[in-house]
Amino acid sequence: MFQIVPHAVAVDALSGSRDAVLTAVKKAYLAHDRGQTVNPSSHFLRFPDRPADRIIALPAYLGGEVGMPGLKWISSFPGNHELGLPRASAVLLLNDDRTGRPVACLESAQISAVRTAASAALAARALRPGNGPASVGFVGAGVIARTIADFLHHTGLPVTHFLCHDLVPERAQPFVGHGEKHWPGSGGVADLDATLGCDVIVFATTAGKPYLPETLRFAPGQTVLNISLRDIHPQTLLAAQNIVDDVDHCLRAQTSPHLAEELSGGRDFVTGTLADVLLGRCELRTREPVVFSPFGLGVLDIALGAIVLDHAKSDSRTVTVANFFED
Repeated sequence: MFQIVPHAVAVDALSGSRDAVLTAVKKAYLAHDRGQTVNPSSHFLRFPDRPADRIIALPAYLGGEVGMPGLKWISSFPGNHELGLPRASAVLLLNDDRTGRPVACLESAQISAVRTAASAALAARALRPGNGPASVGFVGAGVIARTIADFLHHTGLPVTHFLCHDLVPERAQPFVGHGEKHWPGSGGVADLDATLGCDVIVFATTAGKPYLPETLRFAPGQTVLNISLRDIHPQTLLAAQNIVDDVDHCLRAQTSPHLAEELSGGRDFVTGTLADVLLGRCELRTREPVVFSPFGLGVLDIALGAIVLDHAKSDSRTVTVANFFED
């Protein structure tokens, strides 16, 4: 049988399982570090007459406890906002590891947002010196930023106050309202400079190339979650400690770390991977800023897809299609 899992089922499966999500994401990173995954390069479908639009294919295999291959197919069409639609939409196909036959198609925009947010929160907890009270600045106010805020709160980050900057101010205020559910009375809309002055900075935009000034330098002790990957000038990265999810994956597709590699002529500016930090193989210097740049590994989608599929099997909203394949 082939199962089709709609958005609402994925939301319910993940919203009440944040501890399980964080554990699954951490285990996936460590499995990847042990060589128990296959995570080929992502493939970008671009449109010459619409450079802002793209669709990305992320094939992956997560071995170990999960033992499942799959493929995420995710689109990013920023113009959807003008149509009243979300920017991103996605599906995740999961396959049986023994036969290779597809077993499920999951609505995956929620899975993608949650795995991204869990990755960011896991990094903030691992990279932040002393894990003391912090101000948080969000650059970008979309679904990813909101979900990251949810997970930062869930992991217990002691937030003193938070700021939000968005190119469209009308989007920033609703984000503040969302954040104040977690940190009452501590949020505000701010300009970019004020937002960049926070202890923890979250970049969650749709930027296609760096727009921040070449002269920008993050302050000692700042933790930067470079989720959107293309906001920061490469010179700024070269003046910071840099943690990535996977070196080969992150240093491609004109990301800021990729541009830093081209500018510096090598990869010596990469301090290590998040797995290195989690396993104690990478010692960070507390008096220097640290930037986490995750390209977004497909194995994380597989890890959360497995959680959703397990929940979906007992949910009446899941559509089961008998005889989907010819026997």
